[in-house]
Amino acid sequence: FVPSHTPHRAFAMGVFPHAVHVPCAFGVPCTVSRRDVRRPRSRHCVPPNASPNDDATTYVPTDRVAALQSEGAYAVLAKATALEKQGRNIVHLEIGQPGFPTPAHVVEAGVRAIREGKTKYAAPDGTPGLRQAIATHVSETRGVSVSPEEVVVGPGAKPGLFFPTLCLVNPGDAVIYPDPGFPTYKAMISVAGGVPVPAPLRADGKSFDMEVLRKLITTTKPKLLVVNSPGNPTGGVVPLEDITEIVQLAITHDFWIMSDEIYGRLVYDDTVARSCISVPGAKSRTILVDGFSKTFCMTGWRLGWAVMPAELARQVELLATHSYGCVAQFTQEAGVAALTGSQDGVEEIKAEYKKRRDFVVESLNAIKGVNCPIPDGAFYAFPDVSAYGKTSQEIADALLNQAGVAVLPGTDFGKNGEGKIRISYVGEMETLREGMNRIAKYFEGLEVME
Repeated sequence: FVPSHTPHRAFAMGVFPHAVHVPCAFGVPCTVSRRDVRRPRSRHCVPPNASPNDDATTYVPTDRVAALQSEGAYAVLAKATALEKQGRNIVHLEIGQPGFPTPAHVVEAGVRAIREGKTKYAAPDGTPGLRQAIATHVSETRGVSVSPEEVVVGPGAKPGLFFPTLCLVNPGDAVIYPDPGFPTYKAMISVAGGVPVPAPLRADGKSFDMEVLRKLITTTKPKLLVVNSPGNPTGGVVPLEDITEIVQLAITHDFWIMSDEIYGRLVYDDTVARSCISVPGAKSRTILVDGFSKTFCMTGWRLGWAVMPAELARQVELLATHSYGCVAQFTQEAGVAALTGSQDGVEEIKAEYKKRRDFVVESLNAIKGVNCPIPDGAFYAFPDVSAYGKTSQEIADALLNQAGVAVLPGTDFGKNGEGKIRISYVGEMETLREGMNRIAKYFEGLEVME
């Protein structure tokens, strides 16, 4: 592991002169000290011919954040909420928010920890108890030996995606990610200064188009490849043969693998979600990212984790130290209870999600012009609605504004999501029935393009 470039070291070594020229927001070059670069004063942002007392500061985003966009789910939720304030009745099928409560024994563990005074600072990489519980869990479920020193706990799983990327990717490094895929992948690559390389999925959404992936690896020479299985938005589970080949490609072409397994336990029928870290030779180049939000219905608790080589974990720990500092102790106590306590609730939730999945997929495939593969995992359906000759965005907008159903356009997950929409089936069955009825009625009013 070689850390990505860290400009602050150059400052520490005196590489930069005391005075530097910084372009002002109004195009006027300003000479400022290093202290002023960190803490700019208002006089440096006064436009030409303006009084120093005028409040005319204009914010100009840096290159690393200028292209950032919100997740589509939040944008659609805001639109739906605005319609509800106008008196409209909206069926929400856009958000991946589990409808079940956090298991009672997990809640009690968190509450008990608060009552016991576990409300102080914790170690930036997580409490010893939770890191041990995670290490044991991963060792048992992935069949590979993991130590607590290889675990970093975070407020949700996103730091486990973002921080290793910042530690591994230098400006100009290529990073391959699934398209359609979780929007944070492209965001974290861009913020790190990397080059996002979208890789298309096969038609059923289960895995990459492996032929295209091989070519992308050969031509772009990536520093990192992101794998998401079970996947968002497709619900696809990458088959073992593809997982094995991905690891072999990583070894041959010397790149890292980031395996996002946040939905890893939400698989149905006889499906097994295989992990890249389980393949011999993969552990030293794999970051496994997981968390508690989906499996244990703990979205608001903000608790996730990542497993990675210990040397990389120490760098990620430093980013944690200088950003969020630590995760609340009582939240981590709840995490220990989730991993080590009864798992009956998880199995009950899976059984209910399977019923809801089967209902939604059957309902969608009964609509002329709609084709919905059966997702093996997660809690999303990703039907193809291209037969109507409309864009994904047009259909999603019409479903919201005309039918009163909030869904996400496939293009919220990348350009390869065109022609599809994402439907979350985490809601109550009554909600799903109403949503499917409205969706069917909307499409019945459209003509299928031959």
